[in-house]
Amino acid sequence: MAHDCDVIVIGAGLSGLAAARALEAGGADVRVLEARDRVGGRTLNRSVGERPEDLVEVGGQWVGPGQNEVLGLVAELGIVTYPTHTDGENLFEDPGGRLKRYSGTIPRLNPVVLADYGRADARFKRMSKKVDPDAPWEHPDAEELDGLTVDAWIRKAARTKTAREALALGIRAVFSVEPADLSMLHALFYAAAADGWDFLVDTEGGGQQDRIVGGSQLISLRMAEGLGERVSLSSPVRSIRVEEDGVIIGDMRARRVIVALPPALAGTLLYEPALPSQRAQLTQRVPMGSVIKCMAVYDQPFWRADGLSGIATSLPGPVQVIFDNTPANGSPGVLMGFLEGRDARILGPAPEAERRRAVIDTFTRLFGERAASPSGYIEKDWSSEPFSRGCYAGVPTPGTWTAYGSALREPVGRIHWAGTETGTRWMGYFDGAIQAGRRAAAEVMAAEGAKRPAAVA
Repeated sequence: MAHDCDVIVIGAGLSGLAAARALEAGGADVRVLEARDRVGGRTLNRSVGERPEDLVEVGGQWVGPGQNEVLGLVAELGIVTYPTHTDGENLFEDPGGRLKRYSGTIPRLNPVVLADYGRADARFKRMSKKVDPDAPWEHPDAEELDGLTVDAWIRKAARTKTAREALALGIRAVFSVEPADLSMLHALFYAAAADGWDFLVDTEGGGQQDRIVGGSQLISLRMAEGLGERVSLSSPVRSIRVEEDGVIIGDMRARRVIVALPPALAGTLLYEPALPSQRAQLTQRVPMGSVIKCMAVYDQPFWRADGLSGIATSLPGPVQVIFDNTPANGSPGVLMGFLEGRDARILGPAPEAERRRAVIDTFTRLFGERAASPSGYIEKDWSSEPFSRGCYAGVPTPGTWTAYGSALREPVGRIHWAGTETGTRWMGYFDGAIQAGRRAAAEVMAAEGAKRPAAVA
């Protein structure tokens, strides 16, 4: 039976679009089906002013050194980056609500606390260097590490309350889950996939170093523009039927399909025949993180005149990590913070007014009374987004890597898997998404080989 195209890609986020571009470059006839009425997946721009350049991102936004896939793509697409604002002193609020200004990466803590934190941090980094990002389940102590929650590890590795809370804050900031939700093996894998924990948490020299002029969604918009009518929006996929010579998705028939969705969403599709048990069980064990991204808008970034960078961490929270998110042109001023893990779960169901008050109260404690009266407020709860169901990425539950990890990227016949969750470099980030899309495209091209006949339009 004739095929409508060679390959269908499900999902027009960074991973799906990167896969489609790679397939097209390889001579394949490709179609992209996107459930939303937009491209970009977990990236989304939002206007904060009257000028076109007055943009912020309510989804993923940063790029940094070592993220070669996304930086190369940005350059190819003619997109420009600019540095995250870091000039000035940072703020740290300790468990008792005491506020400290500091420069550099680590705040001035009590020497006992600092030594306690430093020992645990150094131990974690040593452990992560022994994990292979391509196959974390092959670590000699994989089962033990996969059965150990990060929370349990922190309780043993650190003795002081402040050090434990600071370590837990770092976990929430990176994974948007609680330390009790994930295994040590996954945390170590994540660090190894980014060449070290510091790259995950640092701004200058790390994953939060730079932003995209025009907003990060521009990357997907530019890719989709190049693909033109090959991208179909508002086209949710409900099922995939695999036959001997192809796949059937809705009223379309193709030779192969790339599912560029998080495992949790991929698991909601109906597969005929049913997926192998390993893959089906995997999708039930990689839930999405919980995060609400919140921003307060001011006429100007007033904190800069006070000698502050806008970067702050608060152990009391509920907003624990804060950045200056002012657009590249310098106004309006924007403070951005995250409700992550436990705090997102508690405040997510609350009325918006209560959530806003909790966020603004945190900003006011940190930056003073001028923060109490923003001209605007923006928030995005990714857990309520029907075609995301959370952010930043899927997080394997304890025991998942060792029991089901090998099924994460393994194709199931004519079905291939993409999405940042399948990346082996910078999983959970733009770079991991693009790498995964290109890897899935290469699998398809290799499987079809040179004998692939021309598709019927």
